[in-house]
Amino acid sequence: MNSIAPNPTNRLVSLDVYRGLTMFLLVAEASLVYDALLEIFPEGNVLHGFFIQFTHHDWNGLRFWDLIQPFFMFIVGVAMPFSLNKRLAISEDRSKVTLHILKRCLLLFLFGTGLHCIYSGKLVFELWNVLTQLSFTVLVTFFLLDKGWKVQLGVSLGLLALTEILYRVYNPEVPFEHGTNFGNYTDQILMGKINNGGWVAINAIPTAAHTIWGAICGNLLLSAKPASDKIKAIALAGLIGLILGYGLDLAGITPIIKRISTTAFVFASGGWALLALAFFYWFVDVKNNKGWVFPFLIVGMNSIFIYLFAEILSRWLNKTLVIFTGGFLGWMGFGEHGLALIAAIATLGAMWGLCYFLYRKGIFFRI
Repeated sequence: MNSIAPNPTNRLVSLDVYRGLTMFLLVAEASLVYDALLEIFPEGNVLHGFFIQFTHHDWNGLRFWDLIQPFFMFIVGVAMPFSLNKRLAISEDRSKVTLHILKRCLLLFLFGTGLHCIYSGKLVFELWNVLTQLSFTVLVTFFLLDKGWKVQLGVSLGLLALTEILYRVYNPEVPFEHGTNFGNYTDQILMGKINNGGWVAINAIPTAAHTIWGAICGNLLLSAKPASDKIKAIALAGLIGLILGYGLDLAGITPIIKRISTTAFVFASGGWALLALAFFYWFVDVKNNKGWVFPFLIVGMNSIFIYLFAEILSRWLNKTLVIFTGGFLGWMGFGEHGLALIAAIATLGAMWGLCYFLYRKGIFFRI
């Protein structure tokens, strides 16, 4: 029997959990939790291999932390059909919705470039922040939302093919080497500099596929198809993504490199994002396991706000809490690294508490 199509303005609890958990992990990183754990479990310790997964891979390879940005951009895409239908149901005017999206993308761009100024302590023009790149991927996805999934998929694959071609044509000998790749070339044109860590601004082009694939899934979840069919389709797509991504890397065709978002990376990380969505949808919405979700839901409800807060103020908050955690607990013999971990966890707890306060007051920041 086919399930009844959900109300287009309804929210999926599983999507809120997925977003909230992703943001919680990001806030934990900004709170220096992972840095403290790596100090406690240095290289050679049996747990070091686990906690190193919460750092980015140096270049060719894939760690868990490399999936967080793709997850975030994918989740935004999944939510877009829900939010668009809600706004159309309220205003019934697509031009107003288009204007809202344009304003939202402008704000994301300004927030992203503004964060780089804060990082540098001066006015700079840098385009490597996730929010800056999200401003592009959201805009592309929005203008594809009313197209069929075949068109959406075709455009996403076209963007990946374009990226692959540009890198290979620019430097046929070593197309994906840091310092001499096409992304570095475009950064020199756009910003007059390249990123020491290897990040490039044109990552916005291939990673638009993550947001587009999310929108395809969002439309599928809004459909009247049985839940089992939705899960199978999303999980199958995820497996195909993993096979393509890891296959390209293992075959020596295109390496998995997050810092320049190679096609192999986009397929592999997109595959994991799809499988995560299938799991959360099955576990939370279909199986109705919702008793544990609240701590993550309230973080996801103010995702952009808590991301900006964490990026701007988490270090200051951590240094402030060190004064008190170190002052009260230093005499207990925790040691420098132990006290650093306690301060990091306290910082994470304080930012979670801020999300809880906003939730209790009914304050939700939207852009």
